[in-house]
Amino acid sequence: MPQVTHVEWPAGDADRLQGFLEGLFGWQFDSPMAGMDYRMARTGDSEGAAVYPAEQRGLMVYYDVDDIDSHVAKVRDLGGEAEDKMPVPSMGWFSTCKDPEGNSFGLWQTDASAPTPEG
Repeated sequence: MPQVTHVEWPAGDADRLQGFLEGLFGWQFDSPMAGMDYRMARTGDSEGAAVYPAEQRGLMVYYDVDDIDSHVAKVRDLGGEAEDKMPVPSMGWFSTCKDPEGNSFGLWQTDASAPTPEG
C-alpha cells in the first residue's frame, strides 16, 4: 500500500519556514543538492520533508510506490494527469501528477540505480 514518503514546503522566505519547522517538529535540515536551494530533513526511516524558495504555495505530497511506471499509467487511465518519470540520480524516480479534480501530488520510487539525466 503506498504511503506518504516526502512532503515539499514551498516558501517565499525559506529561512523563516525552515526555522518554523525546526522549532515545531525538531527537524534538522541540510542541503544535499549542489547548486540548488533545496533543504531536506529526515522525518522517519523512509520519510522526509523539504523546504525550498518558490513564489507558488501549496504542499506537494509524494507517495512511495513499488512500480512508478504502472502507477503513472494508472493515474492516466483513471482520468488524472501524470508527467513522465524523472530520475533523481542514485536515489530514485518521481512523477508529478494531478487527480481528476486538479489536486497535485507526486509519486516516488526508490532506485539507487537511477541515472543522471542526459542533457
